[in-house]
Amino acid sequence: MTTVAIIGAGPGLGAAAARRFGREGYDIALVARDRARLDALVAEVAGQGITVRGFAADVRAPEGLAAALDAATATLGPIEVLQYSPVPHRDFMRPVLETTHRDLLGPVEFSVYGPVAAVQQVLPGMRDLGRGTILFVNGGTAAVPHPDRAGTSIAFAAESAYGHLLHDTLAADGIHVGQLIIPGAIISGHHRKDPAVLADVLWAMHQDRHGFRHFADDLDS
Repeated sequence: MTTVAIIGAGPGLGAAAARRFGREGYDIALVARDRARLDALVAEVAGQGITVRGFAADVRAPEGLAAALDAATATLGPIEVLQYSPVPHRDFMRPVLETTHRDLLGPVEFSVYGPVAAVQQVLPGMRDLGRGTILFVNGGTAAVPHPDRAGTSIAFAAESAYGHLLHDTLAADGIHVGQLIIPGAIISGHHRKDPAVLADVLWAMHQDRHGFRHFADDLDS
């Protein structure tokens, strides 16, 4: 079995996706910035009988992110599934008229440079396998920009465009690219936005390989 790399792994969706794909026999590479939290998450997932390793990297440092994915491949084997789902910083969400060009650097690093670096790192291995899945997870501003969340609105739009271009370009190589939009917060116990429910959606996207954009819930929810 091959490897699933989850970038931006945390105790909510990241952990749920690790458990969901791990139950299917995949090895799991968790990538996050905070080493202590990452180690705790690895221990929790490993306790369920899943082969999992943690690799510390900041998505705003492309070279470090690429190195972490290279280490994951060397440790666990080829990455067949890449999930890019880090949670944006609160300071990315400023009103549009208070957002300067300098305020956009962080969101663009987070939602453009990071995904591009990650995809470029795993793509050769997917091509060698003859298959692969790339899953982008974004908030509702990826579909409908919000005037009080200018940074994510702008950067998510760029990430969406990049993902859609990949979807159209890589299909012939057997590599499926999809985007899951989660309006609002991830809510434990919610019938559509509970982490385990969302992990099931991501698994279905990997399996079904239909279309680019998927919605976890209604945009006005």
